[in-house]
Amino acid sequence: MTEPDSPDTPDTLRTAIVPAGAAGRRFDAALAELFPEFSRSRLTEWIKSGNALLDGQTVRPRDPVRGGETASLDVVLDTQTHAEPEDIPLDILYEDEHVFVLDKPAGLVVHPGAGNPTGTLVNALLFRDPSLSALPRAGIVHRLDKDTSGVMVVARTLPAHTSLVAQLASRDVHRQYLAVVVGAMVSGGTANAPIDRHPRDRLKMAVREDGRDAVTHYRLRERFRAHTALECRLETGRTHQIRVHMAHIKYPIIGDPLYGGPLRLPKGASDELIAVLRSFRRQALHAETLEFAHPVSGEPVRVTAPVPADMVALLAALRADSQAKRG
Repeated sequence: MTEPDSPDTPDTLRTAIVPAGAAGRRFDAALAELFPEFSRSRLTEWIKSGNALLDGQTVRPRDPVRGGETASLDVVLDTQTHAEPEDIPLDILYEDEHVFVLDKPAGLVVHPGAGNPTGTLVNALLFRDPSLSALPRAGIVHRLDKDTSGVMVVARTLPAHTSLVAQLASRDVHRQYLAVVVGAMVSGGTANAPIDRHPRDRLKMAVREDGRDAVTHYRLRERFRAHTALECRLETGRTHQIRVHMAHIKYPIIGDPLYGGPLRLPKGASDELIAVLRSFRRQALHAETLEFAHPVSGEPVRVTAPVPADMVALLAALRADSQAKRG
């Protein structure tokens, strides 16, 4: 059973008594049961760094416990202290005390970096909820590319963060995207091709035999004369996954600056369609629906972000072109 912390115990120090029933178990396994708000991998790191002790002594993750010892945990988190809060409007689709679900606009960078120290989603989140500064990456558990729009979930507490990271790792989060690609597909399918960093261009990812497992399921939503609107479902979550997979199967996403290649105009395209295609300067990719188990209640949470105006206009132009040619 756990032993409650005394009022004088620092916020970062937690203690618990290892139950007798845990005798013979590995220390990392026993610790995970005592402190379920932290992931197993994070606890293992703390054991190795000496932040998790057994009766005040450093032990290895695999060392067995006897039962009755005191496990102590000095919590050290990679907090988001270097980013400044900024009053950037956010479109919140769902929120409670545990999570935010928001609709990220195209053009908004998620994390601060060398080229984007301010004006990011992290800056906006810290303004809306300053307590997120105590969480890894300000509670962000997954990301969208700068010019991909759509739905994202953000944890507001450490237990919520641990739960969502675990759900993503076990592929229990449903992520559905709308993509508009070059070429008229005849059927849906699955792109199952490993992805890793491009061997020469460090800004890009690529399909590689020695890459990490990557699976994208896609089905036709609407077929145009020379383009297709697809519904894509991620089974894994690699960087640029849908963009890389669509280019790999020779149906690159419209407007993709990294993987789309030069602009391709359909034969006999109207001036209106040409203008829309030339002015569409970001990948036509929108994270449409996100579904996950609520980190506290376990109830399913399903949130959908409306298709943004630029993609609505793109689809309308493609639809008008197809109808005109059929007529």
